[in-house]
Amino acid sequence: MSVRKVGVIGAGTMGQGIAEMLAFHGLDVYVYEHSEDRQSQALAMIEQSLDKQIEKWAITKSEKKLVISRIHIVDTMLSMHECELVIETITEDLDSKKTVFEELDRICGPNVILASNTSTLSLTELASVTAFPERVIGMHFVYPVMKTDLVEIVRGLKTSDDTFSRTKHFVEVIIQKKGVMVFESPGYVTTRLICLFINEALHVLEEGVASADDIDSAMRIGYSFQNGPFEMADRFGLDSVLAALERMFRDYGELKYRPSIVLKKMVRGGQLGAKSGVGFFNYDKDGNRI
Repeated sequence: MSVRKVGVIGAGTMGQGIAEMLAFHGLDVYVYEHSEDRQSQALAMIEQSLDKQIEKWAITKSEKKLVISRIHIVDTMLSMHECELVIETITEDLDSKKTVFEELDRICGPNVILASNTSTLSLTELASVTAFPERVIGMHFVYPVMKTDLVEIVRGLKTSDDTFSRTKHFVEVIIQKKGVMVFESPGYVTTRLICLFINEALHVLEEGVASADDIDSAMRIGYSFQNGPFEMADRFGLDSVLAALERMFRDYGELKYRPSIVLKKMVRGGQLGAKSGVGFFNYDKDGNRI
């Protein structure tokens, strides 16, 4: 599978991370974002991420320039017609995603793979609005995209073997990550398990068993987690964690997915984690914990 140009729909946190990672692997990336403010913000955030890597001696200034030169922020989805693969990364709203896939289906040739980074929504439903549902697949990247060597490759009901094998080749050979095949199910593997982990940690906090900081320390030190459940939640975005739990609660109907009241209160109060500057912990404007 020869892929030189990849489209990314949406320039939020995940879209930025995916675009940076793809460009780092030598691909030309076309990032569509309809908002002009978010267009400029996306490029600034990618540059900031690369600058942090320069500070750590992970890359050089020349490598940063090369990566930036491969990222093209566009204001129309028509730019996706030149891409061999398009990855949708917009907010977890089924109707909005359906609209995107309808448009991509009109723009992109039948051999172009249309992928979604969704973690909870039905790929079969997304594919149902296209003329070629067999070319729709899930590519669920895990945050932070550059550092996490895992992609869940998710098969919808009509995803073809050819689409899956081409996607797996792209993941494992071109962008050099580990691809895990998952059949369509709300939350897949990673979101389903990690959200339950975070939700149970919230119940432990509610019961006054330990503080958020001590719970995180216990899991980091005792079980070699890179981050504890509360810092994970802050990094993911508490609104994203809440939305995933609510979706799984609706779809599975099991009480274990019912979100903690603490999580709901924090989201209602605008305490969304690193992106808002405050969640379970406090963060500076660059997202570093204070």
